[in-house]
Amino acid sequence: MSRFLCLLLAAAAPLLMAQTDGPGCAVNPASPSIGADVPASYFGPAPSTVNPSFVGPLQLLTAGELDIDDGTITMPLYRGSMRDGRSVWYILTDTTDEGNARGLGLNFSAKLTFGDTGRATRTATLQKGGVLMFDSGTVDFMPERTVRIGSAASPFPPSVATPGSVGDAAYSPLVKITNAGGHIYNAPMVAFNVTAAQLTFPNGQVDYRRVHDKVVSIDPVGMTVTLRLAPGFAFAKPVLYLSMDASADLAAALEESTWAPALNDIEVGGDDSAFSAVERIFVFVNGQRGCQNPHRQGLESALIDGRAPMNVIGGIPTVATDYSPLWDMNLGEWTVRAINSGFRARLIDEFQILAFVEQGHLTGPGGAPYGSVGIIINCPIVFRFL
Repeated sequence: MSRFLCLLLAAAAPLLMAQTDGPGCAVNPASPSIGADVPASYFGPAPSTVNPSFVGPLQLLTAGELDIDDGTITMPLYRGSMRDGRSVWYILTDTTDEGNARGLGLNFSAKLTFGDTGRATRTATLQKGGVLMFDSGTVDFMPERTVRIGSAASPFPPSVATPGSVGDAAYSPLVKITNAGGHIYNAPMVAFNVTAAQLTFPNGQVDYRRVHDKVVSIDPVGMTVTLRLAPGFAFAKPVLYLSMDASADLAAALEESTWAPALNDIEVGGDDSAFSAVERIFVFVNGQRGCQNPHRQGLESALIDGRAPMNVIGGIPTVATDYSPLWDMNLGEWTVRAINSGFRARLIDEFQILAFVEQGHLTGPGGAPYGSVGIIINCPIVFRFL
């Protein structure tokens, strides 16, 4: 029996749903031919093909092969080791090295420089053959991810939420290569202390006791790994991102991510201020529900139907200059007054959200002041639809 049959956040269900599954569970833009007198084929190339900052589809993390229909990306799989010889299987998504970001198709993030605090960035040494030897940080992939709703009336918080992979006190996805310029890379681990033979699942049906819960398939011969993506929004643009690690066990369970407590050494609440390593992610507790509802959004709906909560993230490359994959969770709850007044709707832009907070329609959970709840989620951006 699949380990995910017991989960209400169905890990096997694709997070990017086709339009036929309902607008509440999809972010795909409508065809420009709707309402026009010509078919879609008559429209010219998207402006983003001329300038990546212009409107239109754009893959941001180009190191991998994107499958929009399946909502997945196939990334290069890297193999390193601990000093004691145990194997480390990981991917690369972001770096503080702008030139190497361009060369490898990674996201450039200057803000990751300020993630080098406490345990939040571990170290590695580059060995012969391009192999990284990590000084510390391991992940246990054996636990079984389990999430169960609180109740039908109040699904969030869940009654049970245990992550499927747990990092030790020294594990962080951020790695500084000490003998190669000291740059920081976002290198989330996808498997640990297993042989290539134990990871050979090129056609799916992976053993989640050995790999990250986001893995769809993994091929240590071809050195690739396919991972599930999550849909959301950034400044009203529908996007796809990859959620790999979280600083709290609850968030890691909900996100199918690795619990990485070391990320707690990064300061939250600073967002766009000097020396801040984070951007914000806006998550809703009690948005509207149902995949047929175009205003569906939030954790309650996600816990009930197993689809993505449609989070809103801050700055991404080509739209802002302050991108970071480290998202500082701002958790919002619609007030009873806002709901009764019919103001509750899907929000897709940071400043749209902040306006609703300023007007008193959104608060923190239980009426608390709105802002950071102290949780960091490692979510590299992958694709921009518009």
